[in-house]
Formats: sequence, structure tokens, C-alpha cells
Amino acid sequence: MNEEQSRSLQDAIAEQLSQAHGFTAAEAQELAARFAPRLKKRFASWVRRELYLERRRLARARAAEQTAAAEDEGEQFERLSLNVRLQHGLMAISVIVLIVTGIPLKFHESLWAKEVISLLGGPDVTPIIHRVAATLLAFVGVWHLLYIAFTKEGRENFRLLLPRLQDAKDAIQQIKFYLGLTDQRPKFDRFSYVEKFDYWAVYWGMVIMIGSGTILWFTEWFLQFVPKWVTDIAKEAHSDEALLATLAIVIWHFYNVHFNPHSFPMNKTFITGKISARKMREEHPLEYERIMKERAQRGGEA
Repeated sequence: MNEEQSRSLQDAIAEQLSQAHGFTAAEAQELAARFAPRLKKRFASWVRRELYLERRRLARARAAEQTAAAEDEGEQFERLSLNVRLQHGLMAISVIVLIVTGIPLKFHESLWAKEVISLLGGPDVTPIIHRVAATLLAFVGVWHLLYIAFTKEGRENFRLLLPRLQDAKDAIQQIKFYLGLTDQRPKFDRFSYVEKFDYWAVYWGMVIMIGSGTILWFTEWFLQFVPKWVTDIAKEAHSDEALLATLAIVIWHFYNVHFNPHSFPMNKTFITGKISARKMREEHPLEYERIMKERAQRGGEA
């Protein structure tokens, strides 16, 4: 306590002695002057004790809230296997590096682009980093094709990711719900039309980016077999698709997966591979119902 606080404590003691015990003002002040130093120590210890107890109480309350929230989430279902998470992780790393190194090259005349290129090592180093990341992206693309062709999980996921008429119906139902024309949300299976759009946008984008990027990387070799306008088209396609992909990832994908109110600040499924029963019921009710039905059938057979 500082001097002002000490004086306030002494005055409070004197006031209490005067009002509650009938001491005169002078007597109360004299006694308060003797009591205050001893009470200061006890008061400080009491405050520390109360703060410690309050912190413990808050910690127990937070732990109880977290336990209740975890119980409310229910069972954890596998949403993404380790194979898929590794593919996604490598692709995310390669795409982020490609964006950081590629967009500044597209706008190389801008001041901010020059600063980024300089930070990355200059115009001689930045393209090398870009090509290393492009090679990693191509590797992931081949890995994914092999995953689809040679694993049961890959073939099943690919089948469920194929666009269907139901996706258009779900999109219309979703728009009606947002406009307040109905109170019924569409019921999604394992993949919603939004997730299918994400998947096929990446698929198509990789075909364009890897194809055009290969032509630009080995331009001299390709010019032995094709006219120059082919490489010019490849340059424009590569540049424009890169910008479109960047905007789609930042505006569309990041919002739908991480920044929407249901997942903010981050959906951890891409790390853990798990999704709670509550989210399964909310976001993939048809898949949840199918899993529960299969369990009931197995239980009946047993």
C-alpha cells in the first residue's frame, strides 16, 4: 500500500472506532494510528488468499465448462484419414508458397511486389522457390490419383464427390433457407455441394496450373513442337488461374472451413481428422443416420 492508501485505511479504522465503539475523534485517531500498520499486513495477506481462492474457483469453473462442452460434442467420428490429411497438408504448404512467390511475380512492377521478391531473395531466387513448390504440388496430384485408383477409401470418396442433381436441389434449398422462404435446411451426406465445389475447383485448377506451368518452365523445349501462341496462352492461363485460385482459397475456402461462425477461429478436422457427433448431426445428417443404421443392423445380427 502507498501512503494515500495507508491513510485511507487509518481513517476507516478511526471512523469505525468512533461510530461503533464511542471513542472520541482524538482517541479513535490515536488507536487507528497504532492499529493500521498491523492491519495492513493482515489485509494484504487476506487479499492474496482471496485472490488465490478466486483463481482456483474460476479454474474449476472453466474446467467444468470444458468438460460439459466435450460431453455435449459426443462421439468423435473419423472425417479425414491420415492419408488424406497428409495430402491436404502437403498441398496446403505448396499452394501457400506458390501464392507467396507467384502473385508478386504477376504484379512485379508494384512496390509491394518488389519488396516481397527482395525479401524472398530477389528475382533469381524467387522463381526457384516457386518451382520447388510447383514440383511438390505435382507430386501431391500424382499421389491423389494413385489414392483414388488403388485404395478402397479413395474410390469411395471419389464416388461420393461426383456432382449429382441432388446437389443443385440442395443449393436451391440453402438459398431459400437464407432468404427466409423455408425453415428447413438441406440435409447433406458425406460431402455437401460446397465441399464438392472445393474439390473440383482444386482438381481443375491443378490441371491448368501444372499443365501451363510445365510449358512455361520448359518453354524452349516446347517451342520446338508448338507455335509461340501456345506458350502465350499458357502464360495468360497460368497467371489468371493463379489469381482466381488465390481469391477462391482466401474468400471461399477459408471462410467456409475456418472463418464462418460455426468453426471460427479454426476447424481442427484437417489436423485431427475427427468430427464430433453434434457436428455430424448438424452438417452431415444423412451420413450420420446411415452410420447409426449400420451399427443397429450389426448389433441385431450379433
